[in-house]
Amino acid sequence: MAERSTAAVDVADNSGEQPLTAKADQSTADGVAMNPERDTDSDEAQGSGGTEGPGRKASPPELHSGHKLARRYRLEECVTRLDGFSSWRAVDEKLRRAVGIHVLPADHARARSVLAAARSSALLGDPRFVQVLDAVEENDLVYVVHEWLPDATELSTLLTGGPLEPHDAYQMVSQVASAMAAAHREGLAHLRLNPNAVLRASTGQWRIRGLAVNAALRGIGSDTPQRTDTEAIGALLYAALTQRWPYESDAYGLSGLPKDIGLIAPDQVRAGVHRGLSELAMRALVNDGATASRHEAPCTTPEELVKAIGEMPRIRPPEPAFTAPPEYQRTTYQQGTYGRPASHPGATQPIAAPPPPLQSRTGKALKWAVSALLIAALGLGSWQLADALMDRSEKSDDTHKTQTTDGGDKNAVKPKPVPIKIQNGQEFVAKGDPQNSGAEPKTYDGDTSTYWKTKSYNEGPTFAPYKPGVGIVYDLGSAKKVTTATLDLRYGGDHTTVELYAADSLTPASLDSMTKIGSATTTGTTATVKVTKPVKTQYVLVWLTAVPTSGYDSTLYASAGFKQAIGEVKFTG
Repeated sequence: MAERSTAAVDVADNSGEQPLTAKADQSTADGVAMNPERDTDSDEAQGSGGTEGPGRKASPPELHSGHKLARRYRLEECVTRLDGFSSWRAVDEKLRRAVGIHVLPADHARARSVLAAARSSALLGDPRFVQVLDAVEENDLVYVVHEWLPDATELSTLLTGGPLEPHDAYQMVSQVASAMAAAHREGLAHLRLNPNAVLRASTGQWRIRGLAVNAALRGIGSDTPQRTDTEAIGALLYAALTQRWPYESDAYGLSGLPKDIGLIAPDQVRAGVHRGLSELAMRALVNDGATASRHEAPCTTPEELVKAIGEMPRIRPPEPAFTAPPEYQRTTYQQGTYGRPASHPGATQPIAAPPPPLQSRTGKALKWAVSALLIAALGLGSWQLADALMDRSEKSDDTHKTQTTDGGDKNAVKPKPVPIKIQNGQEFVAKGDPQNSGAEPKTYDGDTSTYWKTKSYNEGPTFAPYKPGVGIVYDLGSAKKVTTATLDLRYGGDHTTVELYAADSLTPASLDSMTKIGSATTTGTTATVKVTKPVKTQYVLVWLTAVPTSGYDSTLYASAGFKQAIGEVKFTG
């Protein structure tokens, strides 16, 4: 797992890029590129022959499946070939993962702008965008490597099954608008936002691919980039609500609006559309001649759109469907019928009349005598019952004491976990150089925004064979029985492995001198390690043996790679 020596440009894109239009260079005075009359992804079939773009000096090199770039990226399948460039699904053989690659000749008229767009996009480092992993000019080629997200689905694919539920549409427009507002604050525009560029991951998070790069590949520009991207978001929301494209031409597998009627509100296109989201879509699309249904001001920037979304009542997810359990069959047992033959269905049972009361003096005397006997019997029975219950209680107490003395009853109440305060911490270096010496207190200072971090590595997730692992030894102040360690981690993904060791000091001699007491693997940002070998110890080593890969992080890392950072470590006993 060699350490990364240079800050690689890092950004990622999932699923391969869909075929894109050969009309991308056509622009209008207002710079809006969403109207399929000006720009549609449906004009081109995958793998179609390239066309000569403006300023081309030579035909693109003949690339094929199996071709390898930089002795590392093996091309697998061409998903787009257009206007002098091609897009591929490929394999990074060094990191053993799928990636996407855009390739064009170095003398292509747009080669310089594509490199600049890719590097600018990579520097943003926002996880809401599919990240650029590399941007290289080599051997008369320019290629941009991006993430490939196998678990994500394009919005265009989701809409083949029908419009989105209001909560899903709300989440989509909220996340996309927020991401684009952040990009524009850094001076970056997309200009190619469409249902093929917006993806939903299996976690429900929405991702945007092709920031700046897709437009650069097609030579698209705009004098009003914020307005262009805002209208594009409005078109995405319109499509999500209606399963229709808000222009006359069909695009992205969606039918356009009927000709000569203009742009009508989503809630007039389809019944049951959420009124607030319908109005929001119209406010974003107002730049193309639409009018908002309630006279609100149009949204001309992603920032204004984010503000408008924030002013809406929050749309909650639908309640989960509940299926009542089958009713238990009720019995027809009636007092006094046990042992009697069942009656025939529909037969009326005779009601026995009570015996007549005793009216004579003898009857009255007998009645009083019976009453007295009953009272005496009840009193005696109550005393015997109470005595029996007391006897059982004493036996239960004796049994409980015996079980407790013998080692505890399984049903006994377990003691509540008690937090253990960390007194000190020091990085343990088993091999090579330290990771982030001096930052150990950040893992127990109570501030989840401060981190101790590993270095960034080119290979992973496991450190072996280059390192057995990295980690910190913690001083608990005195020997304590540790039951659990909980770690707050910076990055999720495949995967982080944490091991716990009982050490004899804050500076143990070697890993072999310590006793392993637990381990856990997680793909999330929290790791809980339960101690499987009970022991009392003053010193505990938290040891990372595998870490996930992640892109550029403006807070902690200047490069992508396999890495991890620990925010807070907590022990309980």
